[in-house]
Amino acid sequence: MALPGTDAPPPKVSIIIVNWNTRALLQDCLRSIIAETRSSYEIIVVDNASSDGSARIVAEEFPDVVLLANSENRGFAAANNQGLQVARGENVLLLNPDTIVLDGAVDTMLDWLSRHPDVGCVGCQVLEGPGIIQRTCFADPNAINLAIVELGLMKLARWIPALGHPWYVGWNRKTERVVDVVSGMFMLVPRAVLEKVGRLDEAFFIYAEEADWCRRIRRAGWICVFAPVAQIVHLDGGSKSTAQIRSRMYVQMQKSHLIYVRKHGGALPHFAARTMFVASALLRGFVFGTLLVVKPDPTVRARVRLSAAALRFHLAGQEPAS
Repeated sequence: MALPGTDAPPPKVSIIIVNWNTRALLQDCLRSIIAETRSSYEIIVVDNASSDGSARIVAEEFPDVVLLANSENRGFAAANNQGLQVARGENVLLLNPDTIVLDGAVDTMLDWLSRHPDVGCVGCQVLEGPGIIQRTCFADPNAINLAIVELGLMKLARWIPALGHPWYVGWNRKTERVVDVVSGMFMLVPRAVLEKVGRLDEAFFIYAEEADWCRRIRRAGWICVFAPVAQIVHLDGGSKSTAQIRSRMYVQMQKSHLIYVRKHGGALPHFAARTMFVASALLRGFVFGTLLVVKPDPTVRARVRLSAAALRFHLAGQEPAS
């Protein structure tokens, strides 16, 4: 590991991890990086005001890690930008704290990237469990693709293949592929790309920031690629941390997608996407509200709550506090 504040040459990669209340998962992630990485590297942990002692554990157990401890939760994009601002590496890797690096994955991906100068961002294969490949990477979340996903039309992809495009349905993630968006849990980017494209857009608190970054990378002339030459395990702690404020994150996902559509599509697609989200919330609220009368199931009740939260946001501008 290259130590900050020295005259040592820049490390091969700066690994940036944004953490929020996933202390145990973060510890395992850091241990796996240290055990499995031979290239020169620095680790930068940006803690978003965790209440579980994450920052203290990093400082005590991993003194070589660069720790940036925020006094408030600044969001995923802004926190990553803090790490990118101080990163010294020839490449930068955005890595989720709920991941485990396997079999020299960082080294393998660095070697792969060095042989592909036309690539501006690359992701690796992600496992949910032994032999279970997670469906990572997806198509540009424009208004049409958002509608296909939100309205559940991808279920018809076996009969209408085009409806599977938003999530690349039918692709098993065992082959290399040029993609629109590399999933944010593992995004490896060369320094030259970062310097030309710039950091993440902090208008996105969480969600869609990786889609925006990849779109800007593609616009600058590089391609984004999924390369299954290395593997990490995703323990789904990210969904655990966002699940801690489920309604807020559900609304935030829609809010971020609307920001994305307005930024890259304009006012009309933005209006269409918002209308679609309202229609979906009304439909889901009616269906699950009716089911709730027949069957007072906690899962059904949660779906009704999410629909209500979405409607309050889109119609009254009210974001849930939790």
